[in-house]
Amino acid sequence: MDDDEAFRREVRDWLAANLTDEVRGAGGPGRENEAFAQRLAFARRLAAAGWSTLAWPVAHGGRGASLRRQVIFHEEYAESAAPSRVDHIGITMVGPTLMDHGTEAQRARFLPAIASVDELWCQGYSEPGAGSDLAGVTTRARLDGDEWVLTGQKVWTSLAHVADWCFVLARTSPVVEGEPRHRGLSYLLVPMRQPGVTVRPIRQLTGDSEFNEVFFDDARTSADLVVGRVGDGWRVAMATLAYERGAATVGQQIGFQRDLDDLVALARGNGAAADPAVRDRLTRAWIDLTVLRSHTLRSLSAPSPPPGNPSVVKLLWTRWRQGLGELAMDVLDAGAPPEAAERWRKFFLFSRADTIYGGSNEIQRGILAERVLGLPRQARR
Repeated sequence: MDDDEAFRREVRDWLAANLTDEVRGAGGPGRENEAFAQRLAFARRLAAAGWSTLAWPVAHGGRGASLRRQVIFHEEYAESAAPSRVDHIGITMVGPTLMDHGTEAQRARFLPAIASVDELWCQGYSEPGAGSDLAGVTTRARLDGDEWVLTGQKVWTSLAHVADWCFVLARTSPVVEGEPRHRGLSYLLVPMRQPGVTVRPIRQLTGDSEFNEVFFDDARTSADLVVGRVGDGWRVAMATLAYERGAATVGQQIGFQRDLDDLVALARGNGAAADPAVRDRLTRAWIDLTVLRSHTLRSLSAPSPPPGNPSVVKLLWTRWRQGLGELAMDVLDAGAPPEAAERWRKFFLFSRADTIYGGSNEIQRGILAERVLGLPRQARR
């Protein structure tokens, strides 16, 4: 335990020495383009100090930190108001996927560049006709000699405009009637900077454009850049999603706590807290966030995650953020400085998407109903 406290001091001291005002508090949901160049430089300093790959095994260039130390790092990172990470897709999703499912050649090619933040990644899952229904993707990939040729469209692709690579779920063989639709999908690693890839930013309600639609028009990638077996992309894709929800969620929830604290301060300052209904909703928000944090810590410390836990956590935190955004609009009715008003309006607008991206809440409830509770499968049209 004393060693863990020494580790906490080490993290805290490093952040105090390296954080600057230009990146402090920058980025986050709805603000991913904010101070991007400065956040990228900070991510590379984190990487050089060995913090980025704290959770990676030593054999793959990481520090092999215990879960407790991972939690400590994310707690301190969030408490210090360090910036939103620009490398999180590579570090938390692609890297672990390659470690468990990639070839030695793939690991040798990609892991060092991910660890050093020399290459950034984006995720090519959702499509206009297949958002949360990933089994319905229609982007196709066919072999042409020693290359895959991709044709199709992806959408809501976060940070595609700055990414060097994309991991793409594509159909490499047609759907066979009577068989599950997810068969025949493959997980491909595709370079973004090539003539066959077009990235078009999507303007959001907030006025920003941090996610995009991506078009593959005979885009190419090497035949050996399939992760896992050809046609087994569904299994690999689901593994990637599981890696996404690890110890970093603790830091996310500390950020939620900071948002709540700031809203409480605003309500006290503008007199909104004099309203018993507002005080009751602020208290409920604190209780719900405490429950979410306790559930997360219990789940992380369990020998194996509870069935359906990622869906449960997604439902809890998205409803919490949307509720806080709605409460913030009521608090703003009593007045606020222009900067605070702009912040909370953006928070409210972006939170409307929380229950859609990353697998809509309707899909999450379906997963829990069918796979955890054993209820009959909902009829599909």
